[in-house]
Amino acid sequence: MPSTRGLGLDGAGLLAPAQAALAMADDGDPDAARRFFETWFSPIAIRPTSGGGFVTGYYEPEVDGSRRRSARFPVPLYRKPEGLVEIPEGAPRGTVPADVTWGLATPDGFAEAPDRRAVQDGALEGLGLELVYVASLVEAFFIHVQGSARIRLEEGGSMRVGFAGKTGHPYFPVGRVLIEQGHHAPGEVTADVLRTWLEAHPAETPAVLARNRSFIFFAEVEASDPSRGPVAAAGVQLTPGRSLAVDRTLMTFHMPVWIDLDVELDGIAVPGGVRRLMIAQDTGSAIVGPARGDIFFGSGETAWRQAAPVRHPAAFTVLAPRRAPRGGRRGAS
Repeated sequence: MPSTRGLGLDGAGLLAPAQAALAMADDGDPDAARRFFETWFSPIAIRPTSGGGFVTGYYEPEVDGSRRRSARFPVPLYRKPEGLVEIPEGAPRGTVPADVTWGLATPDGFAEAPDRRAVQDGALEGLGLELVYVASLVEAFFIHVQGSARIRLEEGGSMRVGFAGKTGHPYFPVGRVLIEQGHHAPGEVTADVLRTWLEAHPAETPAVLARNRSFIFFAEVEASDPSRGPVAAAGVQLTPGRSLAVDRTLMTFHMPVWIDLDVELDGIAVPGGVRRLMIAQDTGSAIVGPARGDIFFGSGETAWRQAAPVRHPAAFTVLAPRRAPRGGRRGAS
């Protein structure tokens, strides 16, 4: 499957037809959106060179926390260290390994940032980078995996945090450790299974989590609509059941993607399976490959229960914008 990064949406050509379709939908025409996509887009089935398509689910955690460290909230989420940037392609890397994608810019070139094990051992303490504190290492880890969270503050009120950067070390799925140690068979380790195991084995948790060297940094963010999801990598707020995280190196943000799977998903009420249009609006370290997607389910515990078990084969069809509308010249309605 070739990259779709060059298939950007032609705003000048599609804005007026899209506005017309929205107006017709507002007037009670349920098929207006379907006609818009059938007229202005061409379906392209994504067929991976090996294996098949695959989807998982993610959500925005809602947890208790505090701006001050305490016995109840001892684990920090950190701000991005000064000088930590994504290493440009082709830039001199110095001693930074080739598989590390971010580094600390110094006068002498890039330096490797501390990985998860080093941070857990105190590498960032005393630098004033603590943003907010949460209850446990496991809770912080799942916020890292999701890339955002809503924190109910002990001091009153709440705050939202979002992705600000990462150490750039390779991502490792720590659920694989449970398979290596014989606790579960391949295919059994969903996010809820992993969380249950980690919470039941606190003495082993730090070493297991350290296998994933990638470490995430956060910033406090304000979303324009508090009732909507977090701000995604594409710069828009996520919509439950419609927003999809994709491999950003292979797919352009805002591409419409038709997902087809023969499994009913809690929270996406479609009898017999899921067949619906989603929009590529986000990305993630674990989302790798042309037919790989992560479906956003919403915020809080209900969304967690819906998203955590999702690990299913799926078919992907990209809707690529046409140079001219089907059956007519550009500009035709």
